[in-house]
Amino acid sequence: MDTLPATWSALCALAFVLGVRHGFDADHLATIDGLTRYNAPTNPALSRLCGALFSLGHGAVVCLVALAAGSLSAGWQAPGWLEFTGVAVSVAFLFGLAWLNLRAVLVARPGEVVAPAGIRSRLLGRIVTVRSPWAVAAVGALFAISFDTVSQAALFALAAGRFGGLPEALLVCGLFVLGMLLVDGANGLWINRLIRRADRTAAIASRVMALAVAAISLALGLFTVARLVSPDIESWYDGRELAVGGAVVAGVLAAFLVGMAAARRRAALPKSAASR
Repeated sequence: MDTLPATWSALCALAFVLGVRHGFDADHLATIDGLTRYNAPTNPALSRLCGALFSLGHGAVVCLVALAAGSLSAGWQAPGWLEFTGVAVSVAFLFGLAWLNLRAVLVARPGEVVAPAGIRSRLLGRIVTVRSPWAVAAVGALFAISFDTVSQAALFALAAGRFGGLPEALLVCGLFVLGMLLVDGANGLWINRLIRRADRTAAIASRVMALAVAAISLALGLFTVARLVSPDIESWYDGRELAVGGAVVAGVLAAFLVGMAAARRRAALPKSAASR
């Protein structure tokens, strides 16, 4: 508590900046990319909102924790078992999205735009491939059930208590959620735009995008597990969250550019050669 800003304005600014940084978390970006991509072919309106809905669900848990912490006592601490819970949720969704996108590429016929389909009968498919606004928000809420998120929300609530009570605590958490919403919402809109352009250009571009999302999700899932079992890797990651999040964004952008270039080259070939 002593390391937090001593003034109200500084505390509000810190909450907003930390929300922006939290929105750049690699598991957030990869999951939003996967949900956006999955809903793009059948529900474009929902696809555009996946990032914002994910963030709002996540933020709802943050605000509830802040209310609970502010109502209980200054000595409230997040239970230690939440650390494993947060990792388990992230890894399950990242591995699930990797599998869904890879399978979609394998089952798509030549010349067909890749879109995850035909897998809703499986339990994992039902969990990861959500098709309603409430379900996307619920995914974001699940991601918030982690030690870091709950501890941060409680800390903000207790710090805001210095300047008033529950209204001040909710305002600080609201600024945190706003910062996260701006990043996650913009990411969802951006990914939706890339996917729509790629799918309109050629089926090959959608394959590249699907493989990229699968590879990024798998890599981040393995990295999350490695952070859990290796203190050295966790120590290396601390302070590099923005860099890793930027790498995810750069990876998706690179996949889009490669896919578009491949599609243009394919379109430039004679019909006989392009059909091979």
